Amino acid sequence: MISTKLPQHEVTELLLAWGNGNKEALDKLMPLVYAELRKLARQHLNKERPGHTLQTTDLIHETYLKLVNQSRVQWQNRTHFFGVSAQLMRRILVDRARRRKRAKRGGGVPMLSLDEGATASRKPPIDIVAFDEALTRLADIDPRKAQVVELRFFGELSVEETAEFLKLSNITIMRECKMAKAWLHRALIDES
Repeated sequence: MISTKLPQHEVTELLLAWGNGNKEALDKLMPLVYAELRKLARQHLNKERPGHTLQTTDLIHETYLKLVNQSRVQWQNRTHFFGVSAQLMRRILVDRARRRKRAKRGGGVPMLSLDEGATASRKPPIDIVAFDEALTRLADIDPRKAQVVELRFFGELSVEETAEFLKLSNITIMRECKMAKAWLHRALIDES
């Protein structure tokens, strides 16, 4: 969940200024969001396999470089920013996992269900590539459910934050998440 300790209006104003081409706004923004990006990166890395080589700072820096190159994003608010950041972190980790699997010719990474993946810090890591492939298939069928999962699982947004980001009710988010979770669980079982 995104911390409410960040100066919400200041972050939103800086995001809007950055989106309008003000590069100084980005310089002011990063110190305000760095701790939260670090927390988000650490949560993503806790779901990775033991012995992975990517450090929290490296993931933040790769995400930062991708954020800076986001020329078509019209930032809405801080929740939107962290949602996009979470998506970028996911893509970075999935790309690395795919490269690692190609290098190992098949990997051997253990597969987990979505429920097991949600508690990955206490259990073996989720097969991020299989999960990403299942999530991509879900997005082809139902983009909104896939986006809800992406924001909740990867972005670790609360139900309220996800509802705000997608401009939906909390009940709709909970229903979409429950249905998506069931679909993904089935998809991951079918793959094993």
